[in-house]
Amino acid sequence: MFTYTDIDPVALQLGPLAVRWYGLMYVIGILGGWWLGRVQSRRPWSPLNEQQVDDMVTCVALGVILGGRIGSVLFYNFSDFLKDPLMLIRVWEGGMSFHGGFLGVLLAMLWYGRRINAGFWTLTDFIVPLVTIGLGAGRVGNFVNGELWGKVTDVPWAFIVNGTPRHASQLYEALLEGLALFIVLWSFGLKQRPRMAMSGLFLLCYGVFRFGVEFVRVPDQHIGYMAWGWLTRGQLLTFPMIVVGVIILFIAARQSPSEPART
Repeated sequence: MFTYTDIDPVALQLGPLAVRWYGLMYVIGILGGWWLGRVQSRRPWSPLNEQQVDDMVTCVALGVILGGRIGSVLFYNFSDFLKDPLMLIRVWEGGMSFHGGFLGVLLAMLWYGRRINAGFWTLTDFIVPLVTIGLGAGRVGNFVNGELWGKVTDVPWAFIVNGTPRHASQLYEALLEGLALFIVLWSFGLKQRPRMAMSGLFLLCYGVFRFGVEFVRVPDQHIGYMAWGWLTRGQLLTFPMIVVGVIILFIAARQSPSEPART
């Protein structure tokens, strides 16, 4: 077993400005996704050129940050929001939601697609491999902050937190939703695929990974378990992603690979 040592959440102090590790994880996710997007744009069938990738990443970053914050408040802290609506803008108090960020990115893709006259699924297929960098980095940020620990366990790779051995569910998610999902999607995208196939595969794999890790992750204390006394809020929000992912993959399998198209 490993002993968890508290890590200073502030990576760098510049006078009154505190640069936090969690914030740096978002920077890593955005810059990593931008770099991969430019690499991906050089493929013959890429619908975007490098300049369009730059613009798209800006839209995605806004979607992740705004959607993640709003989703965290509405999905997990709605009762507190009703009592104190200003908590929505107090981002320094923490709180980001993947599902909120996910919806924010979808809205950003709808807007950007209309701007450059590109199809919604064309853009989501392009972007899903890129977001895995941010997903993995964000979970590492959770680990550094010492939050979202898993259940008590006696597995040899557990982390002892305040004297209690627990699953490092943040690292499980970093490895599955970050590294493993990136390998699956990037490898799948090395060949031209039917439209919607990449998006469907992302939804299916992310949904399965997140749904599984939730079994060893401690649910939010103020929410607890929900349906049937054993499903978490995260699982209820994730299960539709699995179903939709399977449906999308089925539809994509009946199509031919998309023709190369640059806008």
